[in-house]
Amino acid sequence: MIKQIFRALTLAAACAAIPLAAASAAQPAAAYPTAPVSMIVPFPPGGTTDLVARMLADKMSGILKQSIIVKNKQGAGGNIGAAEVAHAKPDGYTLLLSSAGPLSINQQLYSNPGYDPTKDFAPITLVASVPIMLVAYPKAPFKTLPEFIAYAKAHPGKLSYGSQGAGTTSHLTMELLKLDAGIDLQHVPYRGSAPAATDLIGGRVQVMFDNSPTTLPRVQAGTMRALGVASSHRIPEMKNIPAIAETVPGFESEAWFGLVAPAGTPAAVVERLNAAARQAMAEPEVVERFAKLGVHLVGDTPAQFRSFISSESSKWGKIIKATHLKLG
Repeated sequence: MIKQIFRALTLAAACAAIPLAAASAAQPAAAYPTAPVSMIVPFPPGGTTDLVARMLADKMSGILKQSIIVKNKQGAGGNIGAAEVAHAKPDGYTLLLSSAGPLSINQQLYSNPGYDPTKDFAPITLVASVPIMLVAYPKAPFKTLPEFIAYAKAHPGKLSYGSQGAGTTSHLTMELLKLDAGIDLQHVPYRGSAPAATDLIGGRVQVMFDNSPTTLPRVQAGTMRALGVASSHRIPEMKNIPAIAETVPGFESEAWFGLVAPAGTPAAVVERLNAAARQAMAEPEVVERFAKLGVHLVGDTPAQFRSFISSESSKWGKIIKATHLKLG
């Protein structure tokens, strides 16, 4: 009898433990976040990726009622910061706010970037798409895109262009322009947008592609000269700047930024982050600030963002193949 009672009590305790265990497993997602969250930016402070991350982190912190701390971990075209997040604990406390490079380009340029973006990340949301602007040193001997192309053809290999780093959209967009316009320029890669912009303003490089949020204020201040936007058409917020496609038919390129977590992050945490990010992007202050710079806020679902990353990887892969680029 005692054995039967013991077995009954053991069985009852085991059955009771099942919902408790389930509740314990669900608790972290339901309570998330209970500690500060790190948002890694794989580029230096001062660039568009950093600007987007800090605005998003600030608003999401208020929504989630927990600090989101932006940390810049630059190097290797964004690979260093991306690899850190890829190998972080998948608990939602380490995120990556990245441009296209680490998420859809680098794995096709580097033999071993240190991570696999298709396997190592859980997409959260596409945050924004951003016009890319071709800008020049204000004292350069050309004032328009046709003049720049003519000058480059007359002086092959003599002009230098800066980029945010090897393999970034600013690099590949210029390589695409070189291919389409038939010009030869020397590439000078930097560790992010800010140092490249500093050297352009100082005349150490003559031209570069960079994102409108960082270039437009400098164009307006006269420290950079705008030659064109890489979008297929003029941007309403800067309609006086011609589209490059007006001179080089069919030319088009655009930058974008997205938020991801390490693969294996609980789906409930990913959904919580997605909802918070989309709510942050809908706030009037955020919409107004970015609209002035031509930034289009997106805020899609994790599944949609995963599909978008795949399509972008295919698009940039064709450009990489056509330009015969390979890094490391």
